[in-house]
Amino acid sequence: MRIAIAGGTGLLGGKLAHEAKERGHEVRPLSRATGIDLTAPDGVAETAARIDGCDAVIDVLSIGTQNEATSIAFFESATRSLLSAEKQAGVGHHIALSIVGVDRAPAAYYAGKVAQERAVQEGSIPWTILRATQFHEFAAQMFTVAARGPIHLAPRMRTQPVAADEVARRLVDLAEAPAHGRVPDLAGPQEESLVDMIRRYARATGHRGWIPAVSLPGPFGRAMRDGRLLPAADATIGRQSFTEWIASLR
Repeated sequence: MRIAIAGGTGLLGGKLAHEAKERGHEVRPLSRATGIDLTAPDGVAETAARIDGCDAVIDVLSIGTQNEATSIAFFESATRSLLSAEKQAGVGHHIALSIVGVDRAPAAYYAGKVAQERAVQEGSIPWTILRATQFHEFAAQMFTVAARGPIHLAPRMRTQPVAADEVARRLVDLAEAPAHGRVPDLAGPQEESLVDMIRRYARATGHRGWIPAVSLPGPFGRAMRDGRLLPAADATIGRQSFTEWIASLR
């Protein structure tokens, strides 16, 4: 198979590319690093040329923002451009990665993911959407992002983190199969406290400073704390725990 990966040079995109190549597939990464900008005016034509002959496109694009309007604008623009390019190139399957609970907390960054799902569902390309929980690496990301000077903050959140490697394997499985619409969510083996995850990551990487817990304001902050972002009972459960992931860093 020929598989294009939108966001193919990021954390998950790199794991996806490795997994697909290990299975013997040809991979075409789509990102600004490879000369493809899906938000540019001429992005559709360039993307269509790059994905010509591909059997499937896996979209794991992301943007570093919590601003609702920015997130919506990015995901709507990038998704529609990608779907238009797929139509021009004759691609028969679009696979999108979303996040568990986006419809229960459609605010901030999640509002963009809701818009992305809607654009995929309304498009003309046969589609599959997989929602996954936060990756184990989310602890590292939040340790870096939620810093105020020398102080690292730990937002309160109930989550059930999953291994990015397992998400990559599942996405390649889906690319190898026919379009299936919404498939069962994918989550890690147990619920964790994000506060505890961040503190454990910090200690494992040598940080010994104070890491206070904070509650984010507004409806999205409440959703983080009240369990709305946890998977339902019918979710597919991964194998690697956060404890095992932390151990792998040493």
